[in-house]
Amino acid sequence: MCSSRATEPYISLTVHYITSDWRLNSCCIQTSFFPDDHKGENIASGLKQFLQEWNLDEEKKVCLTTDSGANIVKAVTLNMWTRLSCFGHCLHIAIGNRIDKAVGVCKKIVSVISNSWKKQRTLKDAQVELGLLPHKLVTESATRWESRQKMIQRVLEQEKAITQVVAADRSTRHLVPTWQDIDVLDSVSKALGPLLDFTDALSSENYFTVSCLKPTLHLFSSELLQGKDEDTDLNKTIKNSILDYMNTKYGDLEVQELINMATILDPRSRTQYRSQEEILVIKARLVREVESLSVMPSDAGSATPVTSAESTKEAQSASKRQKKSLGSFFKKPAAEMTSLSETEKIEAELNNYLHGPLADGESNPLTWWKVHEVNFPNISRLAKKYLCILPQQQVTLQRGFSVWGGIVTCHHAFLKPEVVDRLVFLAKNV
Repeated sequence: MCSSRATEPYISLTVHYITSDWRLNSCCIQTSFFPDDHKGENIASGLKQFLQEWNLDEEKKVCLTTDSGANIVKAVTLNMWTRLSCFGHCLHIAIGNRIDKAVGVCKKIVSVISNSWKKQRTLKDAQVELGLLPHKLVTESATRWESRQKMIQRVLEQEKAITQVVAADRSTRHLVPTWQDIDVLDSVSKALGPLLDFTDALSSENYFTVSCLKPTLHLFSSELLQGKDEDTDLNKTIKNSILDYMNTKYGDLEVQELINMATILDPRSRTQYRSQEEILVIKARLVREVESLSVMPSDAGSATPVTSAESTKEAQSASKRQKKSLGSFFKKPAAEMTSLSETEKIEAELNNYLHGPLADGESNPLTWWKVHEVNFPNISRLAKKYLCILPQQQVTLQRGFSVWGGIVTCHHAFLKPEVVDRLVFLAKNV
């Protein structure tokens, strides 16, 4: 949900799905004027109406990714849908709750210097005098935790120049950071520095699906946020608090089952990060779901290996030249030796998949499935179902908001909602 610059409220829905040729697609299907109160009941009704207008079967919806707003959570609960918390939103809250007090001094200093061209000029002179890099101060964005971290790092980098600037003015001398302030900011920077690098890598990742959540949380606990001997008490407190919050947000049983299914269907992870007992439970659910999907039409079963005419002829001639061994006379085709039930066939296919080599960690799992779909026709159908779930609100919707912000300005405050809808549609499809 968003509000335009003319304070008109809108509600929007983006769908994510995997095509028959294994491409992950995102589409903002609808953005509508939403004049009703933003209560959970109204939002729940609006979302259901979206699905009905687009003839989308509610039963085929796997999951909704949202922020943690109480009204949004209530709406999804009322509709009895599975909900996944936006990873970026959770990380922002988890980190923001830990450093709000620490960044108070930084925000005041940055605000005072950034809003005065004289102080900016004085800061440049001080940087030259002290031999510091001529960097500008960074202003934080309330919705981007990494901007806070960058602001803190820049203040620590320019501490001497900043102190010289604010101490020269009687009205800002009280903002001179004390050694306690610097100590706290330094602890925060050291604790969150590794997460900043991870967030930068995440923002450039083209494929961050729900199957990455389990490896990511494991990476947090085992490396990025693991306590070290040189950590101060504040460092350890910040790291533990972030871990506890993230694990709590994804600790719901229904969400855990969703993450487990997606993780095991990712060829880069498969059975990693799970105990043998948990793997047995997940495998049993996989088999049940494949059996339930067997009554539905599938395009995966139609995939067949592509073989050239020349290679076929070579294979036939080679088989003619090769002499048969004695054992070959007693060897029977697998289908003749035993008659497997449908469940046994699915279990055999699943075991073959799970015991295969892991895909490269930097590869796209959809590309892997496109190549190996013919070998795992049943399991691949579940992969399409679960690997399309994105654990963070994606740029498709954000681009739409940017378009609306450029159309619904203060100069266009009297545009009717239906006119805005038409202009937005045209702008997004040019």
